[in-house]
This record gives sequence, C-alpha cells and structure tokens, in this order.
Amino acid sequence: MRMSKLLMPTLREVPAEAEITSHKLMLRAGMIRRLAAGIYSYLPLGIKTLQKVEKIIREEMDAAGAQELLMPALLPAEAYMASGRWEVFGASMFKMKDRYDRDYCLGPTHEELFTQAVIDNVKSYKEYPMTLYQIQTKYRDEGRPRFGVMRSREFVMKDAYSFDTSDEGLDVSYKKMYDAYCKIFTRLGLDFTIVDADSGAMGGSGSQEFMVKSPVGEDGIAYCEACGYAANYEKAECIPQPKEADAEEKPMEKIHTPNVHTIEELVSFLGAQPYDFAKTIIYKADDKYVAAMVRGDREINEVKLKNLVGCIDDLELAEPFKVREITNAEVGFAGPVGLNIPVYADKEVSLMKNFVVGANETDMHYKNVNIGRDFTPFEVADIRVVEEGDACPKCGKPLKTAQGIEVGHIFKLGTKYSDALGLRYLDEDGASKTVTMGCYGIGVTRCIAAAIEQNNDEHGIIWPVSIAPYEVTVIPVNSKNEEQVKAAEEIYERLKAEGVDVLLDDRNERAGVKFNDADLIGIPLRIVVGKKCGEGIVEYKPRRGGETEEKTTDDAVKSAVSFVKGNI
Repeated sequence: MRMSKLLMPTLREVPAEAEITSHKLMLRAGMIRRLAAGIYSYLPLGIKTLQKVEKIIREEMDAAGAQELLMPALLPAEAYMASGRWEVFGASMFKMKDRYDRDYCLGPTHEELFTQAVIDNVKSYKEYPMTLYQIQTKYRDEGRPRFGVMRSREFVMKDAYSFDTSDEGLDVSYKKMYDAYCKIFTRLGLDFTIVDADSGAMGGSGSQEFMVKSPVGEDGIAYCEACGYAANYEKAECIPQPKEADAEEKPMEKIHTPNVHTIEELVSFLGAQPYDFAKTIIYKADDKYVAAMVRGDREINEVKLKNLVGCIDDLELAEPFKVREITNAEVGFAGPVGLNIPVYADKEVSLMKNFVVGANETDMHYKNVNIGRDFTPFEVADIRVVEEGDACPKCGKPLKTAQGIEVGHIFKLGTKYSDALGLRYLDEDGASKTVTMGCYGIGVTRCIAAAIEQNNDEHGIIWPVSIAPYEVTVIPVNSKNEEQVKAAEEIYERLKAEGVDVLLDDRNERAGVKFNDADLIGIPLRIVVGKKCGEGIVEYKPRRGGETEEKTTDDAVKSAVSFVKGNI
C-alpha cells in the first residue's frame, strides 16, 4: 500500500474523550472514529488489524475441528424466552418490535440460536461431537460504555458452541478449545493468564477466563505464585482469616453512637479496629430484600451473593427509603438482630465473638453480639471479596492480586440450554437423550485494545508482527530525490513479491513526519532509504527496542522477509 493513497487520519493531540492508552492510540493512529457512545467505525488501519486477529482465530479454530457458520444479528425473542434469558439480560439487551408487534433483539450472544440450529439439523448420535463457531458483531446496551473498544455497545466477538453426548465428551471438547485459545492468544502476542471464573448469565457448571494483566483492566485477578492457582475476584475462594477474640461471650449491650454511620466513624468513636465490627448491607434481589454481613474490614462480593441468593435479575443496593422501612432506622444503622429479612453472613463473621453491629435504631449500635445467641443467619457462606495476602485456597500461601482485561471466556454449559430448548439425540438403541454443551467466546475487538495496552511506548503502538496492519514500512527520506524514490520502490515491490504486508511512505512530507507516523501506527519494521542508497545501503530498524543498522538493499529485504515470517 502507498501511504499517499491510505486513509490514515492521524492526530497529534490526544482526544478529550480518550481515557486509556489503547483508546488514545487507536484514535491518534487513525484506526477508529467514534460515532456515538460505545459505537465506533473502523478505518483502514483498524480493519486490517481486525482482519488479522480474525484470521488467527479462524486458523486455530479450524485446526481444532470447529466449523464456521454465521448467524443473524437480528433475532426473534422466542428462543431467549424459552431459556429465560429474555429477562436475565435486562436493560443490557437491545430489544425492539417489528411492524407486526413481534419482539426481537440485537444478539448479545447466541447460545439459544446455535442450539436451535442443531435441533433443526442434527438428529443422530453419529453426528456428534460437533463444535460450531462464528465471528460476528454483538450488541449490548452498556450502562457506561468506556475505554474505546474495550467496553463498547457494538463489538466483534468469536463465539463457539460444542455439542456432545456425554459429560466426558464435553471434557474433551472443552480441552480442545482451551488448547486452541492458548495458541490463539500466544499468536496474538498477548501475555495472558488463565483464571477460574463465574459463569454469570451464561450458566453452566464451570468456566475459565483468559485475562491480560493490565492496570486499566476492569476485572480483578487473584493468583498464587507458589501453586499456580488463579481466579477472578467474582470467583476467587476466600479462606476465613480469623482474628483473636474473647473466649467467653459477653452480654449484648446497646450503645449510643450519635451521627456514626460508617465503619471508619465507628472505629474512631469506639477506639476499636475494623475487624471488631460486622457491617450489614440491605440488598434488593429480584422482588425480595436480603441482608448481607461481612467483617468491618471486608467488602461484599455481589456476584457471590447473587449466586447464593439465587436471584435472576441484577442484585442491587436497597433504596434508602426501603432500608428505613426494613430497619426502622436511618441508613448506616442496619444490623442482624431482630431483622425480619433473610441474613446471609460471611464465613469470617461466623468466627467472630463479641462484635459490634447496627441496632436497627438511629444513632444506636449493639456491642458484644454473637451468632447463635443473638441472631441466626439464614445461611453462612463465602460472600466477600478476595484481598492481597489472603491465603491461597489450594496451598495456603499468600495470594497476589492484579487487574486484568478479559479477552476470552470458556464455559461448560452442560444441559442448561439443551434442556430449555429441547435439544436431544437418538442413541444407538433409539433412546432419546439430552445433548451436553460448551460455550467459548473471544472478544475480537477487545483483543486489539489489549494488545496495544501491553505493547506501546511514548511514541505510539508497537504491534506484534502477527496483527500489525502493515509489517514493514519503506521510507524514502527525500521524496523529491529520484534515486531514493526509485530504490524505495524497488524494495517495496520485492517485499510485496515475498508476501510481506508492506507500506511505502511516498508522501511529500519531511522525514521526521514520516518517522513519527511510522512509530505512532506501530509498524514493526522500518527500512529507510537515504543518502547512501547510491551505494546500495539503507537503514534497517525494528520498532521494538532495535538499534538502527546499515544494510545492503539485498540484506535488508532478506532480513525483513525472515523477520516477518519468523514472527507470524
């Protein structure tokens, strides 16, 4: 490609809308442009990288035995209603009606539709196992789209679904996809970690996420360097860390705590430690209200609580007026004693003695509260957020934590959707049995942003060769010098003939402008044709940490071809 013909509207200034590095650089490099909140157009450089990511995914999925198809994005409501997810997705699903008042949505994910496709077309056990996939645009009405293509309302996703006749068969299909994902993310040049995860709205018996560690990641990861355990915050098991407590239970006592609403204020007021308190938070779970308790120095894990309570819709904090109605007190004085809604207590709370809680009376707390004597929780379970230094649930060594970007997620769905939609097969004896399923997703557009977050410097993007929009750029220093232009053209044509994706900067611009643009858009290798071209000498410079070398034209071309083929 000749840069003089390339639509590449680079920006020198950082757009005000951009918050993180990948968003800034994708805008500055002319890869994307914003149409509306969470909605982006992909310009030529962006689409080139997107297509390369898709190509790698296709190659590894096909190698693993998966078959590609393409589903519609505009979907009828019936299948989602049958599975129960028409309500589960809630406000995040784009819903609409056609001219005949029939319900449709823009597909957020396609478990139901793939299941229906197999119901309509596959009958015999002989046709299993089977894995189908697509690469397609998805739509989710994010309440807060942010970070460019990292969390957008329209995005490209690879979703795959496996269909087996047994749980043992699902294990085999799941492992194939696990291995394929490892190959995909390695080829994309991503430094990734695999963590245990919560299945969320997808359901099923188990799942794992492929996470790219990054300070801008929206997901927390807990991991153990000693044994290799890793899980996201939603799933990470918390081993109770008891604090020393009085051996004997003391009489419960109501104390006056005027204008003391928070744990920090209680600590100061009573001269105690945060772990001497248990905070009680009131939640709305579907059409009911529940209370959750954790130690004063801990935070409630709302995903764990939602799963424990079994609510279908989003779990949310109770409205202040409802807290006042339930507790007969202002917000900040809720406690478990005498509360007439179910109380879910974290495991650490069950190990506490003589602790302080709200008294369900404004400006009042109870001290010396004990479980069993003063109140009985509806259930005791792990409902807190993991923290740095917590004991690893596998080996007991201290956990470390980091932020991560989820780029892939694999699920063992089991029979959740096949039961709901009636996906069955006839075995060798003619008996009807239920198909068991797996689900495997990759955020294709998110992979691009994750790659930039891990590969950049003060000058711009540093693309892994495998997904760079162009692998080599050839730059004549002086576009008015016929000798330089001719030499650059020859190198350009030779690289093209070798199958290299090469960009010729034939613009009538200063050399500094050309170099800056090459660095900004992240081309992995630069060949500069300057004053020594008459001697057959050019400058050869890798974008990533390489020093500029002088090479003969032949050596530069051979080295470039070897560099590209060795890194794809």
